[in-house]
Amino acid sequence: MFNLSQSGKTKTIQLNQSSPLRNLDPRTKLWMCLTISLAVMVPLDRLTLFFSGYILFVLWARLLPEMVRQVWRLKWILIVLFFVDWWLVSLELAIIITLRLTLLSGVFALFFSTTATTELGLALESLGIPYRYAFSINLAFQSIGLLQEEWHAIREAQQSRGIFIKFEGIRQLVKQLNDLIALTVPAIVLTTRRAWAITEAAYTRGFDSPNRQSYNEIKMKALDWFVIVSFLVVISLFIFWR
Repeated sequence: MFNLSQSGKTKTIQLNQSSPLRNLDPRTKLWMCLTISLAVMVPLDRLTLFFSGYILFVLWARLLPEMVRQVWRLKWILIVLFFVDWWLVSLELAIIITLRLTLLSGVFALFFSTTATTELGLALESLGIPYRYAFSINLAFQSIGLLQEEWHAIREAQQSRGIFIKFEGIRQLVKQLNDLIALTVPAIVLTTRRAWAITEAAYTRGFDSPNRQSYNEIKMKALDWFVIVSFLVVISLFIFWR
């Protein structure tokens, strides 16, 4: 599951080792996410059935807490979109849009809670994406936790100096902007320094070498092909069934 280890106020997301999807090839999970993303485009009568099936699949995969947590982060966006669509168009469209966004947000939890960032990089390379771009994407996901830690450290340091980032009304807008700048500028400086350090370390270790080889390898197994074919059949039935 998402084991949230507390470091100050920072939460570190870990892999769900108990999920049956953990042992699947990352390319298989990418395929699953792609097919689910396409299937959410079905009409409302089939979308509700697909949503029910998706919830059962998430329960089987032991990923319901991760999905709920991911959707909860978007709760205000979903609520606003629901009422705006209901007010401007219709209740049916509001339900369709909300269900689709809920499914799409849950797909990210399905993939990233069962796939290590190194596996993501290997999967992108095997799909023909140049190593330079696959490495950049991989590094971006690995850096999220570090950036969160730096942001919280800077915020706590500024709070100890009496600088708090909170909405205090329109009259205090200038002061709030100054406080935000005092928090943002150090974060940008530290992030830039870290980026340069990572760049130097990467090139020192032969990042641009044409003869580089990966220590880890991924290989499709019979179970992966079975899952791919099964998802293709099930999603095709949902999309083309009349």
